[in-house]
Amino acid sequence: MDRTDDIATFLASRRANVTPEQAGLHVTGKRRVPGLRREEVATLAGVSIDYYKRLERGHLSGVSDNVLEAVAGALQLDDAERAHLFDLARAVNPAAPRRRKPAAKAVRPAVQRIVDGMTNPAIVRNSRVDYLSANALGRALYAPLFESREQPTNSARFTFLDPAATEFYVDWERVARDLVAHLRSQAGRNPYDPGLTDLVGELSMRSDDFRTWWAAHNVRFHQTGTKKLRHPVVGELELSYDVMELPADTGLSISVYSAEQGSRSEEALNLLASWTATPATSRS
Repeated sequence: MDRTDDIATFLASRRANVTPEQAGLHVTGKRRVPGLRREEVATLAGVSIDYYKRLERGHLSGVSDNVLEAVAGALQLDDAERAHLFDLARAVNPAAPRRRKPAAKAVRPAVQRIVDGMTNPAIVRNSRVDYLSANALGRALYAPLFESREQPTNSARFTFLDPAATEFYVDWERVARDLVAHLRSQAGRNPYDPGLTDLVGELSMRSDDFRTWWAAHNVRFHQTGTKKLRHPVVGELELSYDVMELPADTGLSISVYSAEQGSRSEEALNLLASWTATPATSRS
């Protein structure tokens, strides 16, 4: 991944997303660009035009936090985009950037006991969305992913490379775009993770959709939301999820899923729990 190109494309794409009206600028006449011009961003950020052009060519080395904050404000970056900009700047700082530990590949027994003790579906994943472990209900809920022909088990690999994903995810495109944005954020946060680099390379080679959306440089935090699933055993479910980070385990988090009380999805989840608790010999 070319850091200079990443910075240049990210800044240019964010500039294109902000209209003069959104920035509070009064403009007249026809414009050749869909968003702000470079000189407008420079004015809004309080820097010279030449200096901003240098930034948009990917030269963030040595740029102060105050300037980054000003640029983030001018471009109206959200929290995820702002964090990504700072991550990109740290990666090209002349001082040796702090290298993060590689994403964990195993789950400690203590963490597994916590997950097994949960009554809701729970899955343990790392920052590059490898699904490392789950409790019984979590594994049953995401059975198509854990049983996918595309291995090792990874949410993005399943979503983009296994045709079963378009049936499993009711709103497949939203899930897929969110995953790309999450991986973009992780690539900025930890540019030295070879596993992430390999995953992005694999998906870029094998999926046109992934390659297209990766080039858009969108980023997002993947902490809470809803998932609509079409489960092969219990049918459609709409579940809320929350992600809990594990500070003692680099990059690991627990994703926990729940259904609204009294909903059809809760009934389906209870049915799945009952089905999971039934010995396999009794199901046949």
